Amino acid sequence: MKIALTQFAASDSPEENLNRQISMLNRAAESGAKIVCTQELFMSKYFCVELDARNFSYARSLASKEVGALSEAAGNAGVVLVASLFEDRGGGLYHNTAVVFDADGSELGIYRKAHIPHDPHFEEKYYFAPGDTGYRSWNTKYGKIGVLVCWDQWFPEAARLTALAGADIIFYPTAIGGLLSESPEEAARFKRSWQTVQCGHAVANGVYVAAANRVGVEKVSDGRGGIKFWGGSFLSNPYGEIVAEASENSEEILLADIDFSLLAEFRKTWPFFRDRRTDTYAGMLKLAED
Repeated sequence: MKIALTQFAASDSPEENLNRQISMLNRAAESGAKIVCTQELFMSKYFCVELDARNFSYARSLASKEVGALSEAAGNAGVVLVASLFEDRGGGLYHNTAVVFDADGSELGIYRKAHIPHDPHFEEKYYFAPGDTGYRSWNTKYGKIGVLVCWDQWFPEAARLTALAGADIIFYPTAIGGLLSESPEEAARFKRSWQTVQCGHAVANGVYVAAANRVGVEKVSDGRGGIKFWGGSFLSNPYGEIVAEASENSEEILLADIDFSLLAEFRKTWPFFRDRRTDTYAGMLKLAED
């Protein structure tokens, strides 16, 4: 079963970005993809590079025409779609939300990003309330999938709970890169860490892990700083092997194959869930040792 991860450099126009995403979805479907995942917040530039209240205008409700267009596109193409959006929940609440559409265009549900970063040029706590959906999976037409978002990638608890919910593939819509002030060596080190931790989630949970990242350089409004996104969207199999990887700088539809028989083989060989000691994990609920 083939999946597609889409990456591109977003423009200033949400309408243009939406149309580009739908075009990429259609091309992915024509190439045989059954599940398509977008990069994080694909309808805009990564506005979290700075604090600016005007950026709340990018938010959309789940009943918006844009979400309706994505539903229609998924149904017309006959693909499952994981779409990352800036959600206006109402009542002054905003979330970093992924919507899951089945291959008939029906909305299966949403995941709201649980872990919200606060770092230079990743100022997400200003914009997003922490998610309240919990860790979920959905039984789509083409397989059981789970969704986490970007900063969630660094937390093994999130991947484990999503896998325990039944996911065979965990999709991560992503917007990650190096600060323009970092050296190439630092950026390369951080990118290796980003890949390694997700490949570890794949092994520890016996799942495929698919990360869709954006490309390009985005600066703060005064030009003093910004992010160079890594691109490099990739798929890891349950053995932690990167079986498909996109370029660092180019718009791309990354196509990759999922082998469900490999999942069954891995889980028989490495029965990690069988050997879990849930009776010893109470300390996981503490922030640190008292």
